[in-house]
Amino acid sequence: MLWYKTFHILAMTSWMAGIFYLPRIFVHYVEGRAAGQDVSRLEIMARKLYGFMTIMAVFTLGLGIWLWLGYGFSGGWLHAKLLFVVLLIIFHGSCRFFLKQMQSHTLNKSGRYFRLYNELPLLIFVPILVFVVVKPF
Repeated sequence: MLWYKTFHILAMTSWMAGIFYLPRIFVHYVEGRAAGQDVSRLEIMARKLYGFMTIMAVFTLGLGIWLWLGYGFSGGWLHAKLLFVVLLIIFHGSCRFFLKQMQSHTLNKSGRYFRLYNELPLLIFVPILVFVVVKPF
């Protein structure tokens, strides 16, 4: 079971790397486009990164379910963690929404908006980490 946990953590780390970086690409895209720069490379990077992080999300969730079945469903901390995991999945979906706008050249939020948007996954991830490590209830 520890191997599954190891791969779950590895996949989660990779997913989170994408979750943290994709909004930065959005920042550079909207600011570069506003400055008249060629941003086509950022569109490619965003599409490839989203594909990678989606694969890692599937691995993370699949291994998480496997661990959940193996260790059981006990502990209030687990239910609280799952709430924040659902929020992370929603954030992931919102990244897809912005990626589609980027690909259709209709992404019209500001760089400041995406800088603030980039902070949301941290506010979701920190409670997950606390629930897993501290298990407060």
